[in-house]
Amino acid sequence: MNVQIIKKIVEAYSVEQLKQAESDLLNEIPLQIEVEGVDEGEQLTHILAAIFCKEEMASTGVNINLAIRAYSQRVRNSIN
Repeated sequence: MNVQIIKKIVEAYSVEQLKQAESDLLNEIPLQIEVEGVDEGEQLTHILAAIFCKEEMASTGVNINLAIRAYSQRVRNSIN
């Protein structure tokens, strides 16, 4: 998970574009958007994180940095 990549795609794409990219990855269809990652698993992680952040920003009104922080906290909590 690379926070800079997540931030970049949050700023560049809509939720709809990100959800389409998620679907495309899961169905082994080439992505229509650019998402960095060493493999499809990392790309999917970045896409899912960006979707979470965009939805968090829309529902709570937080800025991108706080949305990414909330996502990171969620990941940490799931590991512990």
